[in-house]
Amino acid sequence: MPAANPSDRLLLNPPGAQRRLVLLHGWGADADDLLPLGQALTADLPQPVELIALRAPEPHPQGSGRQWYGLFPSDWQAVPSAQAALCHRLKELESGGIPLAQTVLLGFSQGAAMAVLSGCDLPLAGVISCSGYPHPGWEAPANRPSVLLLHGKNDEIVPFEASLQLQSLLNANTNAAKADLVASESGHTIDSAALPAIAKALRAWWS
Repeated sequence: MPAANPSDRLLLNPPGAQRRLVLLHGWGADADDLLPLGQALTADLPQPVELIALRAPEPHPQGSGRQWYGLFPSDWQAVPSAQAALCHRLKELESGGIPLAQTVLLGFSQGAAMAVLSGCDLPLAGVISCSGYPHPGWEAPANRPSVLLLHGKNDEIVPFEASLQLQSLLNANTNAAKADLVASESGHTIDSAALPAIAKALRAWWS
């Protein structure tokens, strides 16, 4: 695969950063969507964290924003190539000096689905799925990083049950770290009340 185009990512790299948080936006958004969240999550950590927000490769069909693959209708046949391309981009990040073992992948909605799908196949520090869903036929690998799931019970776009299904798939292998699910009363958003759970996970994974 060709090297990633630098314009396909947004980067905040404070001096001395030895840890990395990668952000994957949802369907119809763009790379800048989750940067404020990443800044809020890492502002109070004791060590500097590099933030990278990746831009989905395809233009949104409605002309604004991006998509990881076609979703309405769902183009499931495009998922394997989308996963392979994302894994390649994540592996390329190691050339910046921060290993995957010190990298956490966080995604929202379609980005969360991609984070779980791709992140579970890589030796990451952890994966955070916000309002995500499992892809058809997916089974969690036996050796995977720690995963934290967050989902609003009143999500009108991706039903809360999607994360319940993800949790069941992730916890099917009892040898892997337990995947926790943090529920909120919100809709299709990342509830501010859930941010302490994310910050706690980051501190634990980067300890």
